[in-house]
Amino acid sequence: MNNLIKSGVLAFLLASSVTAFAQDGTIYPLENPAEPNAILLGTGGVDNQPAPETWFRQWGDPMARNISTATLTPFLPEPGKGNGTAVIVAPGGGFSWLSMGNEGWEVAEALAKQGIAAFVLKYRLNPTPPSLEDFSAWMNRPRTAPAPSSAATAGTPAPRPPQRDLSNQLEDAEAAYAMIVNRAQEWGVDINRIGMIGFSAGAGLTMHATLNSKSMKLAFIGPIYGGMGPVEVPADAPPMFNVIASDDFLYNGQSGIIESWYKAGRPVEFHLYQNGGHGFGLGNPNRTSNRWFDAFMHWLDVNQFLAKK
Repeated sequence: MNNLIKSGVLAFLLASSVTAFAQDGTIYPLENPAEPNAILLGTGGVDNQPAPETWFRQWGDPMARNISTATLTPFLPEPGKGNGTAVIVAPGGGFSWLSMGNEGWEVAEALAKQGIAAFVLKYRLNPTPPSLEDFSAWMNRPRTAPAPSSAATAGTPAPRPPQRDLSNQLEDAEAAYAMIVNRAQEWGVDINRIGMIGFSAGAGLTMHATLNSKSMKLAFIGPIYGGMGPVEVPADAPPMFNVIASDDFLYNGQSGIIESWYKAGRPVEFHLYQNGGHGFGLGNPNRTSNRWFDAFMHWLDVNQFLAKK
């Protein structure tokens, strides 16, 4: 039986998604799920964290915030169905919350059905207001996306703003990778076929790990609706599968990261969809971006990551 079903998470997702009043953008409180298969990564806590981990529901999706303890949850293929490939799945949420259902559990289950051992990384987050009311007000504050610089639009490195401190998140990703390597035989994983995909902020973490980790040797990466600005690409950068919609506020007509990979001579595939907005996960009704997962599977297949070993 699939790991997701055994853990009871699927029932939790269904119960969340069928509640009619939760289908708007309002933030509702949600009881913390048990997560019986979550494995502690032992990477420490978060400085100046004012509140314990709490969950909420928005657009019918379960989300977590004030995460101070990182975990890794395996979603393994049915016995005999695994192909040896593994994927670390990093949900998004601006490093202030995690979209655990839409960009974590659901994606991991879809990967497991394809014979891929998937691992949802619940990484540590920046502190948010303790009360749900204050958090909701903070979430709904007016925000605008910065306009792309002329250099970034042209695909050349532009002066960078002050960088976000992702040391906790990188440590969590490295610990997740190390755990998969150490338990590879138990989980049926080929340590040369461990990849990572992430959504929004999770895409940013995927890219940060790719460019900065000294211990992770990722076989492939899939930043899904992440930042599109140019980066400095290492000579041994992994193949990249990149997805974003043209009506996503993060796109802004930029393709610098694609050009960076191309100019470095590293394999890259880019899917710019007509619509989908931001945060579409596996897909929303009547959006061209809904087929990205099928394209990702085809890309993995062509690159020999689905061949059974």
